[in-house]
Amino acid sequence: MRLRVNGKLVDREGATLPLLTVLEELDVIGGRGVAVAVNDEVRPRSAWPTSELHDGDEVIVLTATQGG
Repeated sequence: MRLRVNGKLVDREGATLPLLTVLEELDVIGGRGVAVAVNDEVRPRSAWPTSELHDGDEVIVLTATQGG
C-alpha cells in the first residue's frame, strides 16, 4: 500500500493501515492543537482509532504553534 503523509510517499504492507498507527509514528497522539485530514476531509480526534487508511490515501497532519 502506498500513502502520502504530509507530502511524503510512504509504503506499507497490507491492504489497510490504521490512522492511529501513522499518527503514533509521527509522535502527535498526545499533543494538543493537532488537526488531521484524510483526502481533504478533517477527521475528528474521536475517529482516529477507528479510521482505516487505504492505498492512495493522502494524510495531512497540522500542528498549531504559537509565535508571531
